[in-house]
Amino acid sequence: MPELKFRHIDDVDWREVRAQRHGDRRVSARLKFMEMSPTRTVIYTQYDPGMTLEAHGHASDHVIFVTKGTLMIGDVECTPGMMVLLERGATFGPLVAGPEGTELLELYTGDPSPEPADAEEFQALLAERGIVPEPVPGFD
Repeated sequence: MPELKFRHIDDVDWREVRAQRHGDRRVSARLKFMEMSPTRTVIYTQYDPGMTLEAHGHASDHVIFVTKGTLMIGDVECTPGMMVLLERGATFGPLVAGPEGTELLELYTGDPSPEPADAEEFQALLAERGIVPEPVPGFD
C-alpha cells in the first residue's frame, strides 16, 4: 500500500563513506541516508574541502542538487542551486569539493551503486595531487 513518510535530517546519523589524506589533513565524504528502497534512494551529502572522487556513473538515474559550497564536476563548477542529472550509463567527474566544502541532496531512481569509469586514471590523479585514500571502517 502506498505510504506517506516524513523523516527529519536531525533524526538520521551520518555515515562516513570515503576518506582521504591531503597532506596532514584528513577529509571525508559523509552521507545521511534519508530513504532507501529498491526503487529510490535519497541522500543528504557533505564533502569536506578538496574531497576528490573518481569519474563514475551509477546503476540508476541520479540527480544531484547543490545546496551549499561548490563542486567541480570535470570542468564545470556547480554552485548552490545547480541541478545535475546523470542518466544511467553516463559518467561524470572527477568530482572535487570546493574550498568551503560541498553539501548536496542526491536522488536515485533505483540502485545507487557507483560504477567507476577508470580506476588507473583516478589513481594517477590522486598521486598527482598528493592525495592518499584511507580506509573507512565498517562501510561497504
